[in-house]
Amino acid sequence: MSIHDKKHPHLDRLLKKATPVTLDPSSRVLILSDLHMGNGGRRDEFRRNAELVRTMLESYYLPEKYNLVLNGDIEELLKFPLDSIVSEWSALYDLFLKFQQNGFFWKIYGNHDSGLIEEPDYPLASSMIESLKFHYGDETLLLFHGHQASVLFWETYPIVSRSIIFFLRYIAKPVGIRNFSSAYNSRRRFAIEKSIYEFSNQAKIVSIIGHTHRPLFESLSKVDFLNFRIEELCRAYSTAGSETRATIERKIAALKTELAACYKEGKKIGLRSGLYNNLTIPSVFNSGCAIGKRGITALEIEGSKIRLVYWYNGKQSRRFTSDRDNRPVELGSTGFSRVVLNEDSLDYVFSRLHLLA
Repeated sequence: MSIHDKKHPHLDRLLKKATPVTLDPSSRVLILSDLHMGNGGRRDEFRRNAELVRTMLESYYLPEKYNLVLNGDIEELLKFPLDSIVSEWSALYDLFLKFQQNGFFWKIYGNHDSGLIEEPDYPLASSMIESLKFHYGDETLLLFHGHQASVLFWETYPIVSRSIIFFLRYIAKPVGIRNFSSAYNSRRRFAIEKSIYEFSNQAKIVSIIGHTHRPLFESLSKVDFLNFRIEELCRAYSTAGSETRATIERKIAALKTELAACYKEGKKIGLRSGLYNNLTIPSVFNSGCAIGKRGITALEIEGSKIRLVYWYNGKQSRRFTSDRDNRPVELGSTGFSRVVLNEDSLDYVFSRLHLLA
């Protein structure tokens, strides 16, 4: 029995039973998670970004021949009955299924929508799985929601789920109590990410998750990435010409402002680093969520590239800037814009993983 068999049996089970898909140089995949679709009412967190999700899927990813993976917690079944969700978002379900014409569409279930496995009439039933593995040459990317890393929660979930549903639907929702999931608990989400990180390094795979609502790229949180980027620019500054130095100074100033905002927000929510040891190994990616106040994050795989992207309403949100010279691109005249937050080669990711893990 291997090390990860003993220490992470639930995650090892997901890897062994995962539905296989082979990626080729022409493959394009969009990975979204944590839509938390409700009944369209004022307590439906998805409602804020519903038009953004519909527009980007229909007007960008579908015509650009992307495949689609929904990585868990797509429906908010802990707060709303399934029939009310399907009734409100029936057109969106039809749109999800259209991605089958591009190659494949898979719906992975999470802890907020796991009850769908008992719903044979669910619109996406034929596409629903617990985990998915992409074969990229000899390498493996494992896609699963992420709640399975919390062993105690997963083992007791069938027992306590009815009590959770009762509390959220009939007590918390009417009085406006926010969902008490790991997405709002810094310590719990960090522990979940760390467990998946350890498993991925031991198994020499890349794990792509959701669940914590926190975007991760190459195992780095936003704070970690900003710190690393500032350090990278500082090192480049010493050998740069005068014109380049001025550009670097502007970029560092913008990064410091963004970092300060992260730490200010961190005082409210409990900021934790995405670093799980002294040397970061790029084995965990997280697509974030689709219920952000300013926009949504998602992961894209295009051929040999993997990227973290951000979609937002440029007419309503503050202007987004990137120190990597990635300019936001508006989708036609929709008002919605897409910007690449980070991008890297899968070959580099796996080379670094094998060398450092």
